Amino acid sequence: MCDARGVDAIDARHRHVVQAAWDDYDGRQVAELQELSAMVSTNRVYRLVLTDGEQVIAKSSNYGSFFMFAEDHERLHEVNKLLVGGPFEHFMADVLTRDGRPYIWYDGEMWVAFYASIELADPLPRQLADGQVEQLAREIGRFHNACAEIAPQLPAPSKTAKSDAVNLYERLGARNAGEVFGLDQSRIDLVRRHTHRFLMAILEAGYDQWPKIPVLIDWNLGNFSVRFGESTDDFHMFSRWDYDWFRLESRLLDFYFLSRVSSTTGDRSVWTYGSHTLLEPRFRRFLHAYHQVAPLTEAEVLFLKEAYRFFLLNYVVREGRHFFRYEFWQHLMHDAVDVQLPAIDDLDLTPLLGILD
Repeated sequence: MCDARGVDAIDARHRHVVQAAWDDYDGRQVAELQELSAMVSTNRVYRLVLTDGEQVIAKSSNYGSFFMFAEDHERLHEVNKLLVGGPFEHFMADVLTRDGRPYIWYDGEMWVAFYASIELADPLPRQLADGQVEQLAREIGRFHNACAEIAPQLPAPSKTAKSDAVNLYERLGARNAGEVFGLDQSRIDLVRRHTHRFLMAILEAGYDQWPKIPVLIDWNLGNFSVRFGESTDDFHMFSRWDYDWFRLESRLLDFYFLSRVSSTTGDRSVWTYGSHTLLEPRFRRFLHAYHQVAPLTEAEVLFLKEAYRFFLLNYVVREGRHFFRYEFWQHLMHDAVDVQLPAIDDLDLTPLLGILD
């Protein structure tokens, strides 16, 4: 954990690399550098207000791999180009480019990308009405359909859910696993068992042959806006600007966060990653409306349990120490290992199959 001086030094470092990156990319004078970070992750997000009035969004990071960050932005740029001409051509914020490719600044330790400042329309309420749950489902279904159409034209990714899980399984088997993950041996054994179960589920389901599309995974209400029509149940997806967990994977990886958005709990500032939202009647309502636009199979519905398991294993256990700020990571890690992962053994999603009728 950092004291106040450490926090100030980190903030100064991020601001310095953003300014250095902008000087290299464009050079126009920055009148103001506004902090936009949610203060949950280790990434920093800023709005650059230029002296000529133009605004640009910047993200700086040293989390994970620069090379995977660069690859993700290459794919994001291709996705945006391929969506042109369809209903979602202006939905996702553009990555700024140089010579036709995303511009990524890198000093060997930190990296920065710039995005066009995207217009924000209307936010959805923290707790959706039933009609809004159904309309969100239809909109997500249409977005998934659009992504499925362009997916065959995208290069294959270097990482997959399987490769991430294999990496985690091997790290959990190392002698220093307890030190690396901050867990005692009994908890290491539990997490490794769940990782093995996920890998077996992939094999048993023939998951490798399932369609893979661009997925954004984190659908917190603060990540996107909608444009309302004549009523609060009438809206369409308008803009999306956060890509921290972008990847090419099964559409099922989007559904856990969508169950949270649909839930009676609604969007919250303090949370855990429990499975109860997958079993709420409101999520069944969501799935039923989604299924009318983008049909699901029985195998996919049942695999939602494994998509949820993967979320806990990958984004909390494997990556959480680096992605979340320390205090959030500590809370989420122990909740995932001591409460949520053990509960998956008894999680039965067969009631969701009723939406296929």
